[in-house]
Amino acid sequence: MRSNRIRTTVLTATALLAALSLTACGGNDGTDAKKPAESVQDSAGSPKPGTSATPDKDSTSPTDTEPAADSKPKTPAAAPKTNTPPAAQPKPKPKPKSPVTCTGANTKVTVTKVSRPINHLLLTVTNTGDRPCYAYHAPMLRFDGAQAVFRVLQDSKPQAVVTLAPGTSAYAGIGLTGEPNGNKPYPSKHLGVTFADRNDGPVNSASVELTLPGVTYWDDNGFVTYWQSEMADALTY
Repeated sequence: MRSNRIRTTVLTATALLAALSLTACGGNDGTDAKKPAESVQDSAGSPKPGTSATPDKDSTSPTDTEPAADSKPKTPAAAPKTNTPPAAQPKPKPKPKSPVTCTGANTKVTVTKVSRPINHLLLTVTNTGDRPCYAYHAPMLRFDGAQAVFRVLQDSKPQAVVTLAPGTSAYAGIGLTGEPNGNKPYPSKHLGVTFADRNDGPVNSASVELTLPGVTYWDDNGFVTYWQSEMADALTY
């Protein structure tokens, strides 16, 4: 009995020594030992091997955090500029062009038959130029075969020279026949028109030849009026 008790004591001591030995070995290989918390960076600020040196977006420090866009002070919108241009200066009116003499070169001349007065024609001249023109005196008319210009009716002389602005017209009445004198009227198909200058001389360089309406008869007692501003005045005589 005593030897068995001694054997049991020895085995217990041996087991205790073995346990202690195993505990010591476990601290060396790290299988059972508790490891301390690891930091990403050491005391010198170096990153732990295997980790990124750039901090995560969600781990920025308070000093690097910018205020949200809505928290920035808003600058009041600038009032729109209203640059009122200076008042436009009116363009100076062009200086009026000086008038010239009406001729066949700067006018259009037509002849028409009228119903009243009977045996009358109406001569119309229209300024086609770019400046006013003076219709001096009366037109100088010559029918086919006539030896002289048609007689001018002096009673139709206006108070002032007729001035035609560009695009406007003047008129002269033609009385084809007068008091019967026993002679037969002359037939004609064409009418030559020559303008007069300031001195009542002919401007032969710009004469106009017109076709008469049908066969027109005239006699030596016929007449032509001075140029008139109104058609009615030209057909009064």
